Amino acid sequence: MSSSPVSDSLRQTLEADGVKYAMAGYVDIHGCIKGKFVPLKHLGNMLGGSELYTGAALDGVPQDISDNEVSAVPDPASVMQCPWQPELAWFASNLHLDGAPFDACSRNILRRQLDEAAKMGYTFNLGIETEFFLFRDQGDGTFGPISDRDAGEKPCYDPRTLIDNLPIMDELVSAMNTLGWDVYSFDHEDANGQFETDFTYTDALTMADRLTFFRLMAVEIARKHGAFASFMPKPFANRTGSGAHYNMSLADIDTGRNLFAPDGDDLHDCGISKLAYHFTAGVLRHARAISAVIAPTVNSYKRLVRQGSMSGSTWAPVFVCYGNNNRTNMIRVPGAGSRIECRAADISCNPYLGAALILAAGLEGVREQLDPGAPRRENMYRYSDAQIAEMGVQFLPRTLGEAVEAFEADPLAREVFGDAMFKAFVEFKQAEWESYHTAVSDWEIKRYLKMF
Repeated sequence: MSSSPVSDSLRQTLEADGVKYAMAGYVDIHGCIKGKFVPLKHLGNMLGGSELYTGAALDGVPQDISDNEVSAVPDPASVMQCPWQPELAWFASNLHLDGAPFDACSRNILRRQLDEAAKMGYTFNLGIETEFFLFRDQGDGTFGPISDRDAGEKPCYDPRTLIDNLPIMDELVSAMNTLGWDVYSFDHEDANGQFETDFTYTDALTMADRLTFFRLMAVEIARKHGAFASFMPKPFANRTGSGAHYNMSLADIDTGRNLFAPDGDDLHDCGISKLAYHFTAGVLRHARAISAVIAPTVNSYKRLVRQGSMSGSTWAPVFVCYGNNNRTNMIRVPGAGSRIECRAADISCNPYLGAALILAAGLEGVREQLDPGAPRRENMYRYSDAQIAEMGVQFLPRTLGEAVEAFEADPLAREVFGDAMFKAFVEFKQAEWESYHTAVSDWEIKRYLKMF
């Protein structure tokens, strides 16, 4: 059994906290956690990468069945004791192949872009708003909100239905705070059964780890209460979908000073720095390719529409533009300024891949000192397609197929993902779109079966 002063000290700490098993957790193409459980006495071996995996057994891990196995090498600083199951500790891990970092590992892809930012003197800070649904299976093959009172046409911010769901939400929020995430609010969102938690931002790698763990934690806690958590972007055609808004800023790597805060050179009066405008312009330049990664499912594009919510609008962006505190743009500058928010991201995304590509695009904008142009301050939903075209504003992709085409055509996507993961992502998502496109839906049966 391998050991070191670090592993011995960590093992003793975890043992004292009641931990029996450790998991070196990594993610597949969807951002879903994979891993093995290891008895704590073998923690030293696990930290050294003892646990091997056949990549070909997983979605989007580009390996053949004849390739050498990848190993999961845990990041000791990332350890989280599972609040709902304290005998288990989870470690965010990086995949290695033949003793070197595996290029097609999602976490490694993000780390490479963070290294690029560090070379430029920046830390990338990220806050992700977690929107999700809590449902109960109803026994007849259908599902619905947990509370029978959760049926209003405009349920947003309803304290009564939040109270009805408080047993789950309280355990979830308490777990997040036990982990030190500092939840500062939570609420019932705009769709029936939909909730949001907001917690303090941190560096992008830690935030991606936290979102990944959050989804596992919410699923397990809801299950304890006879319910289930859903991270499907849009379960109901006539209700809003679940975003995962990326709140972003660059900080000075030495001092931690927020470099997106106004610096006396506010080009467009949005309350952000010149650097932030450059970053925004880079994101907008690659927005359509980014869309494939931050809105990665067929269902994602049923959220990115203008209409469809009984409360009047979808609250989701469909335009490649930015504006100050304007929720109809892809990039919003919140009223307080000092950061930018990408509203196109949804809760089904792989946060490592999403953060990596959006950071790379932003850094390109900084290097080239791009200008995003004037902000759009008005409600962009009110314009016709022809008016939008006259403005020179692009639409975000309207389907997963369109988004994957944009991703495949953008050289930055291949540069960030690396050849193997780029090819795997394109092929997997093309197959996903083709499978959906050739499926016969209930809508088609109802419309066409006896129409002619």
